[in-house]
Amino acid sequence: MGQAATPTCPILIFMKRPILTTLFALMAVAPALAQTQKAPSVDPMAAAKQSLSLAEHGKCKEALQLLRKTTAHLADKEVKLKAGVATVRCALNHEQTDSAVEALQLLNREFPHDPEVLYITTHAYSDLSTRASIELATTAADSYQAHQMNAEALELQGKWDDAEKEYQMILDNNPTLPGIHFRMGRLLLSRPNPAADAGDRAKEQFRKELEIDPNNAAAEYVLGEIARQESLWPEAVEHLRK
Repeated sequence: MGQAATPTCPILIFMKRPILTTLFALMAVAPALAQTQKAPSVDPMAAAKQSLSLAEHGKCKEALQLLRKTTAHLADKEVKLKAGVATVRCALNHEQTDSAVEALQLLNREFPHDPEVLYITTHAYSDLSTRASIELATTAADSYQAHQMNAEALELQGKWDDAEKEYQMILDNNPTLPGIHFRMGRLLLSRPNPAADAGDRAKEQFRKELEIDPNNAAAEYVLGEIARQESLWPEAVEHLRK
């Protein structure tokens, strides 16, 4: 049998190469490495000013590309504020929700009490809310979420009967859905001129809610308050303790 070949260490192979060849190889890559190290980085201030100019002229798409890269790295607070606000506005105009939310988070972190930031935050989240509600109503009009959103809107408008119908429709199709019985009970108690049996109907709704969600503290509290107002002290104590 022939003698087994001895494995050759890669380091030994390297050491056996001619020294001049290795040096020439290093010399060949050295200029490229030096050029990479000396490559100038983008000046955040210059990029920010350019992006703000683009945004002012309605070129939000081009501006966003620069704003997303440079805004967080700006040292000048005034320019940073302007860049953040421009990012939010341009992102909303182009329906880039992620970019808008990221910019809002940066602005509220860096300028927590600034009136401009609070103003644009209010309008931005209101706009995003409206867009999401329209999307929900358009793409999932028959979902319980769409009916719940509609019921809540009807409540705010004081359209109690219509809101109750929406909640009842949800319960007819989703009888064990958490939260809806509570909202129904709250609606019954919120009417300006409740019916004579509104209190009893509301209590029934809160009890049903607790059957579905025994940890619903709000339902326990309202039942406790109702019992207290009716001088049912042991029942009130039981609910309020829970």
